Amino acid sequence: MSSLVPIRFQAFDVDAMAQAEGRVVVIMTPEAKMGPAVRRANRLTRGAVARLIESDRFEKVKAGDVVSLAWPSGMAAEALDILILDRRPDPAEARKAGAKLAKLADNQPVLVMAGNQAKTEDLAMGLALRSYDFDAHKSKEADQPAGFTISHQKADEVEAAFAPLYAVADGVRMTRDLTNEPANVLTTTEFADRLDEMKELGLEVEVLEEDKLAELGMRTLLSVGQGSVSPSKVVVMQWNGGDKDDAPLALVGKGVVFDTGGISLKPAGGMEDMTMDMGGAGVVAGTMRALAKRKAKANVVGLVGLVENMPSGNATRPGDVVKSMKGDTVEIINTDAEGRLVLCDVMWYAQERFQPVGMIDLATLTGAIIIGLGHENAGVFSNNDTFCNAFLKAAGAEDEGAWRMPLGEAYDKQLKSRIADMKNVGGRPAGSITAAQFLQRFVKEETPWIHLDIAGVASVSSETSYAPKGATGWGVRALSRFVQDNFE
Repeated sequence: MSSLVPIRFQAFDVDAMAQAEGRVVVIMTPEAKMGPAVRRANRLTRGAVARLIESDRFEKVKAGDVVSLAWPSGMAAEALDILILDRRPDPAEARKAGAKLAKLADNQPVLVMAGNQAKTEDLAMGLALRSYDFDAHKSKEADQPAGFTISHQKADEVEAAFAPLYAVADGVRMTRDLTNEPANVLTTTEFADRLDEMKELGLEVEVLEEDKLAELGMRTLLSVGQGSVSPSKVVVMQWNGGDKDDAPLALVGKGVVFDTGGISLKPAGGMEDMTMDMGGAGVVAGTMRALAKRKAKANVVGLVGLVENMPSGNATRPGDVVKSMKGDTVEIINTDAEGRLVLCDVMWYAQERFQPVGMIDLATLTGAIIIGLGHENAGVFSNNDTFCNAFLKAAGAEDEGAWRMPLGEAYDKQLKSRIADMKNVGGRPAGSITAAQFLQRFVKEETPWIHLDIAGVASVSSETSYAPKGATGWGVRALSRFVQDNFE
């Protein structure tokens, strides 16, 4: 498991700049207005900052850019980084600026001379998010990051404002770790064990084993994992931070620790990426961690279905008919459309047991959503405009891409089966929509519901503003904000 980069806060002191090692960051507005830290840096470097401002190079810089001066004379630091940032940036601008600084750090100590800069807590959030590195399986021990020291005129206030953001960053870290883990390490049992460890944060954690799942009638979930030697499990995590009489918000995650496609075997090329097919469960786990660490004043239950989809003599076959916990029968046309079979049972169980005030499921569900939205946005499907718009607002506030997609009865005809109540796939047209239509059949009429198809955003092949390539942790920030704005 990785750990968060250390971030410390101290009183603003320009005299500390001269002897600071590693990198020193000063902040200047796009209009080149010099504050106390920039003026001191200019004096220490014998006017180098002023010469930069007068150069043609400075005419091309814009808010969010970082200009670095290597081995500045008059300073012990290896680099002086000049961050161009508006005096009062919005949170996303401040976080992206922090992320750019984090990329430059290279495990060196960094002193950020923030002065009286607004949104410094968000800048620190960008530092925390972008400093992530997953090196658990490299034989050479990596250098531990020296961390960041933020010097601010109101250091105590900024540190207090940053504390809940740091808790959310830790949830993002957990989600990334889980999503990046190889399947021979993150088995269903190991996944459940890591979630059980969160009891120490105050979460109530319960692991339902296969015998209990069979007793409950979770036959569609069990059908996915029956070809694997790894036992299928459902983990229930409860955070009870609100009034005891308030119904919880339910978060449900698909946790397929590895997806071969089953008997409907995937092509070999790229199959190694299917270690991330538990991304939905990873987001639920990270969100529950974030809520517990920031002591959210809300009741939230997180449920994840953990299975492995393997081909074997005991695996589910195309053409099999399986009865769900709800009682509906499903004709399995394609065993590679397994995520919805996991989710439908867990969603029904969540509603039967907890009568939630609303339910959100997350899954790396369809390749079709990547064709539609690429890697910039998750697909959002919902049966309730108010509930959906509140989530979209939260996602926008956290700079996490999300785009609403349609639902409608017209798509249901693609799921009609000759021998059962429904098929598990509806063909190539509108594949992400028919998957959502399938799930909607397991949502009670009175339950506000959102389905998030995160196949395009859970893990990416190139770096993003806030993460290196690989797992992004998408959704933890948006869901934490959604809880904060609507249930606390």
